[in-house]
Amino acid sequence: MNRIERRIKYLGFDDRNFFLVGVIVLSVVTAILFHNNILQRSGFEILFNWLICLFFSITNWLTSREVLILLRKKYPNLQDLRKRCILFFFAIILIVILTDHFGNQLIAWFIGASYHPLNRFKVVLPVVIISVMTISMYEVVYHYVLLQKALQKQEEAKRNVVQSQLNALRNQARPHFLFNTLNTLRDIIDQNSKETAKTFVDKLSDVYRYILESGNDHLVSLEDELQFSESYIHIQKERFGENLVLDWQIPSSCRSSLIVPMSIQLLLENAIKHNVVSRMKPLLIHVEAKENSLRVSNKIQAKLSQEYSTQMGLQNIIKRYELLGDAHPVITNDGVQFSVTLPLLSPTKSKP
Repeated sequence: MNRIERRIKYLGFDDRNFFLVGVIVLSVVTAILFHNNILQRSGFEILFNWLICLFFSITNWLTSREVLILLRKKYPNLQDLRKRCILFFFAIILIVILTDHFGNQLIAWFIGASYHPLNRFKVVLPVVIISVMTISMYEVVYHYVLLQKALQKQEEAKRNVVQSQLNALRNQARPHFLFNTLNTLRDIIDQNSKETAKTFVDKLSDVYRYILESGNDHLVSLEDELQFSESYIHIQKERFGENLVLDWQIPSSCRSSLIVPMSIQLLLENAIKHNVVSRMKPLLIHVEAKENSLRVSNKIQAKLSQEYSTQMGLQNIIKRYELLGDAHPVITNDGVQFSVTLPLLSPTKSKP
């Protein structure tokens, strides 16, 4: 790991520009605070005093930063914030005192000035305060970065949960569809010729091609879903003939909208399963789209004896919509008409 990567990892950002601006500002402020009437002095004295302050600022800053990195290696988590700040505060005090002491010894050695520890308190205390305020900005940035990472992990965990739930529900719908189509195939074999059964199987293969192609999608275009649903109805007409009637009212303006895969087919299947479909009582199913919704409805023609049902079709659709966002299907049953209204989502709808 190079120096830049190390700084980014333990500081939360590449602080080169922050360091350059910070030490210059800090050295100028320090020079003004601790040198009386500095503007009345000669240009050489001003430059000399500023260079001394720059030396102390750079030394304090770099040393404090290294200590900060060491503390973050040892105490990297958000719950360690208090411990890290306390240790860092005392470390800054020690750093400033040692830097002041040895720095002034070094300057005294160069220019012959003497160092007086008792007189340095007035300088050390403001420097500690300024250093704490300046370096604390690192902690603010680091705390913010840790919070962002924690939020990202939380969001990622939520997305993974939603992804798993959607996958489970999507896979749940497939055997549900297979179970019912196999029942239909059984009836066709019992009641019709082998050729009719072969045609049914061919159509069934087309349907499953769609299921495979949309296997990883949580939303598909209404156009594709309608084609799939029409293929499914074609299969059912092998069994019910003209006794099953579909009224498709889908404007072209809605066909690019998005919808949960197999949702229309599940509603059509639900209507066929729970209602009488006969010559005396043809089943008319209306499929109508307008604005941001699609409605599947039929007159209730309840069977005297209901077929075995897995009871997952409607719940499957509802749960998938709940996981995808705020839009929810609306189920209406007034005893005469049964309808389900599905939200049509914008093509810009983000997927989990």
